[in-house]
Amino acid sequence: MPELKDPNASPGRRQLLSAAWRLASLGVLSPSLLPAAFAQQSGGGSAVGGPPPPVPVTPGTWLVMLGTRGGPGVDLVRSQTASAVVVDGRPYLVDCGYGTVRQLVASNVGYLNVSQVFLTHLHDDHTSDLAAMLSFQWTNSKASGTDVYGPHGTGRLVDAAVGFFKPNVEIRSVDEGRTNRPEDLYHGHDVAAQATPVVVFKDDRVTVTAIENAHYPARSTAKMAHRSLALRFDSKNRSIVFSGDTAYSENLVKLARGADLFVCEIMDETIHEQMQARSKAAAAAGNPDNIFRHVAETHSPPADVARMASEAKVKTLVLNHLLPGPSAPNGLAYPLSTFIDAVRKGYGGEVIVGQDLLVL
Repeated sequence: MPELKDPNASPGRRQLLSAAWRLASLGVLSPSLLPAAFAQQSGGGSAVGGPPPPVPVTPGTWLVMLGTRGGPGVDLVRSQTASAVVVDGRPYLVDCGYGTVRQLVASNVGYLNVSQVFLTHLHDDHTSDLAAMLSFQWTNSKASGTDVYGPHGTGRLVDAAVGFFKPNVEIRSVDEGRTNRPEDLYHGHDVAAQATPVVVFKDDRVTVTAIENAHYPARSTAKMAHRSLALRFDSKNRSIVFSGDTAYSENLVKLARGADLFVCEIMDETIHEQMQARSKAAAAAGNPDNIFRHVAETHSPPADVARMASEAKVKTLVLNHLLPGPSAPNGLAYPLSTFIDAVRKGYGGEVIVGQDLLVL
């Protein structure tokens, strides 16, 4: 069990260095890259551009948790949702919330090494750093393309991201003689959301399978084409499943069956109860489709997390997209062990509370 840390503690340089050294010590990345990770931009090119440093091809499949904050707020403790699955040295990015680019640098994975991105859904706390990452990839001379896979709207999202940094491209193309066109490098792929697992990507190292989860209720999907996905990564030696944002989902249980790591969102029960009460109050005031109802009905309290993990018979449960309860009366931060205690009531396997820059 990894050490549980105060969620209000600042990561700081020491923690970032420690996380990067752990990546190196596990063989995911080379120790020789570490000084550059903090002097300039690890895996992100120099200040004047140039190719990314090589990622050593080291056997193994690793989960690097880049951002574990739940919801669209911004704080200085946790970045918004993002993770990297690193298979034999090659990273695959899952979600790209605010702070992801910096966390890719801090973890020594590097944003120039990312060529495949998978989005569980298109809420801004899962996508807000995508435009920045693609822009910096282009500016820092990543010559190969980047493909983004996600639900309905992903293609438009990538086109919009490219449009966001078009003035930058126009300026640098004239002033710096650049010839690469972002339209030729960055492509979005809409993935159909289905009730049975479907393979959405496969290469020589990993197979990625998707299924629709339960983040959008039927009353919403009846009015829009947008959907939300859970994702499974299978390599030759490990399986990792990401719940995405979701309530209890039979589809997700099917997808996660027997997984080595089940990375699942969690909402403290007190928050769940508060959202239910505020939802009723908002509905009584004339707004039945309110944000409180959304949070209460489309996220997972500990009992549902435990139920899914137990039914899927996963080996290890990793809690992510954390929505913690209130601080203790004595002013201490919400104890993360509360998540574990609550989940243990319905799941007997290993439980790990996700932390930014944790490597598993």
